[in-house]
Amino acid sequence: MAKAVDVAEGKTGVAQPAQPSTHFERATFLMCSPEWYDVGYVINPWMAGNLHRPTRDQAFAEWRGLYAALQEIADVKLLHPREGAPDMTFVAHGAVVNFGVAALASFAHAERQPEEEHLRQWLQDAGFVVWETPRETAFEGEGDALFSPDAQRIWAAHGARTCRYSHRHVADAWHAPVTSLHLVDPRFYHLDTCFAPLSGGHCVYFPGAFDAGSLEEIAGAYAPEMRIEASEAEAAHFACNLINAGEHVVMHETGVGRRENSVAWKLRARGYRVKEVPLGEFLRGGGAAKSLALRLSDVTVTHRAAGKR
Repeated sequence: MAKAVDVAEGKTGVAQPAQPSTHFERATFLMCSPEWYDVGYVINPWMAGNLHRPTRDQAFAEWRGLYAALQEIADVKLLHPREGAPDMTFVAHGAVVNFGVAALASFAHAERQPEEEHLRQWLQDAGFVVWETPRETAFEGEGDALFSPDAQRIWAAHGARTCRYSHRHVADAWHAPVTSLHLVDPRFYHLDTCFAPLSGGHCVYFPGAFDAGSLEEIAGAYAPEMRIEASEAEAAHFACNLINAGEHVVMHETGVGRRENSVAWKLRARGYRVKEVPLGEFLRGGGAAKSLALRLSDVTVTHRAAGKR
């Protein structure tokens, strides 16, 4: 059963970094262009049946659309793509960042492990303190660990790709309490495919991805009116895999279901300014908007009111 525990063994609050924080005054994200993106192996259910099906030109066009949409509400930095790392464009899986500390991923599959060194070097050069994850501790960055907007809680999942023990490891990086959630549907192999905590105190989630204990944890943290449920059809089009900065949301244009029942419509009804962009080529690889952008700014900075420069 999922349980909220302070896995930092009695330590409370959120840790300050060991050295001065890499400081951003504005919401800031890291992206990596899809220069080498392809589906050349199967390590999640979405890749099955999509081997070598992504179209490079279309993937670039979609990525540029997301990049442009994100630039309207945030600063965007770039990680250079590397040959032999086709999933590197899903850069959010590579780390979790807050208060100048970056907890680096330890990918479960050998196919993605070469990405770790490239991101480690970029983060170190940018002035972040890198919190290394042991190879035996499977952990996949923001794919499976998300700070609440007030930085007082880490939501973390375990299941097909991330081990439960990694939650203790991540909590120790910031001495922050972790709420552990168990993913039970292999299609939703990362937390960011089925759950998104939002700046306005809401969350978007797909209940079918979680066990009963995890749903109790979510219900205990969010009142019914603050929970935005995605249908199975929209969740399967990665409606929960969204980017949130202040009142702004950027997400895949799912085109699924009735407009008034859609996640985008529900978000707009609650005051969020939603930008939908097509990202279908990346769904073939198992990711969408959130997977393509790693938050660099402190979570409290990111979730302040954001707007055009």
